[in-house]
Parts: sequence; C-alpha cells; structure tokens
Amino acid sequence: MRSKIKIVPDPPHPNSLHALEDTLIQAADYVLCALTVAHQSALLLPRTPGSIMMLTIMHELETARALVDTALTQVQRFDEPSKPTLH
Repeated sequence: MRSKIKIVPDPPHPNSLHALEDTLIQAADYVLCALTVAHQSALLLPRTPGSIMMLTIMHELETARALVDTALTQVQRFDEPSKPTLH
C-alpha cells in the first residue's frame, strides 16, 4: 500500500502567536476601513453636529489603531528568534 504524502501543512495551533498576529492584522484592517468611512462622512457633512461626532469617532479610531499596531509590533518582536549580539 502506498503512503499518502500530505502536501498541505497543518494550520497553526489556535493558541500560537501566528493566530494572534493574524487577528491583530485583521483588526487593524477593520479599524482602517472604519476610519476611512468616518473621514469620508465628515467631509460630506461639513460643520454639522454629525461631522463633529465623526471627528470624535476618527480620533477614537486613530487611538485604537495605534494600540493595535503596538500590539502587533510586540507580537512580531516576540515571535522573532533572538539574534546573537557581538558584545
């Protein structure tokens, strides 16, 4: 009987840093899309109470984006193998 060779690797373990990294990348994409929509909405309704709310939403989304980017950077640094130093 011939043994079957598996050509597709197993997906990463759900508790791995790769899964967390993928989730953070997806969250960053969603925040960027929401930020773009809020920006366009604020441009379409200049100087209205709605546009002031959109500017507030944009500020909050920019803060969330910075937090997600920081978390993603930390995960990527943690996942890198340590490089030997010369000192």
